[in-house]
Amino acid sequence: MTTSSRIVTPVIRFILSMICRIDAVDMKRIPDAGPLIVVLNHVNFLEVPLIYAFLYPRYAVGLVKRETWDNPVLGALADSWEAIAIDRDGVDISAMRKALDVLDRGGILMVAPEGTRSGHGRLQRGHGGVVQLALRSGAPIMPVAHSGGERFWKNFKSCRRTRFTVRVGPVFRLVPPEGGGRSVPRSVRTEMTDAVMNRLALLLPDRQRGAYPEPEAASMRYIELGDRPGAASPSTSSE
Repeated sequence: MTTSSRIVTPVIRFILSMICRIDAVDMKRIPDAGPLIVVLNHVNFLEVPLIYAFLYPRYAVGLVKRETWDNPVLGALADSWEAIAIDRDGVDISAMRKALDVLDRGGILMVAPEGTRSGHGRLQRGHGGVVQLALRSGAPIMPVAHSGGERFWKNFKSCRRTRFTVRVGPVFRLVPPEGGGRSVPRSVRTEMTDAVMNRLALLLPDRQRGAYPEPEAASMRYIELGDRPGAASPSTSSE
């Protein structure tokens, strides 16, 4: 954690509490220690600084689109939080290695599998990068869903505070098919991605489930609920 983040993060949290009415009691469910992949729904710019601020002082790093640094203010904030720049146009090996290093050091890695903001708040199709990170690191996954942020700009223009609600689901691990190990076929990776996204959709109201409208009926084939105490994570040092 950088020195600047120790100063900036409490300030950001205060500012957000002034413009939003935040219900983040569920954030207390996030473990105090150990590697963890937090998957988020991605609505607008608001959720990443808010979730990060409520995770503080836990060591947490987010995967952020490279274009963020085109904005000097957002770029400076991303640097303060040691965000990992990711190229969304292809497989970013450098970003993958940095992300695995965060998990190897026992940190929280924040990932938005949708890859881009929805604006409207309805879940879009997820991308398979989160599956690769989970299988390569052995880290558990925790879904963190938020609602309310989709109304932020409308409320802001009307000088109204936005009610922002955060819900945290049970931790789980991805279990590859027998013999699959850390490398699985594209079809299996797609199924696993859908499984992750359905765990996220379970935490959202019906109107926000979007591409995953029936998470209660989703397959649990690759999902193992609950963490395994003392479970060893595959080493990422050679990646």
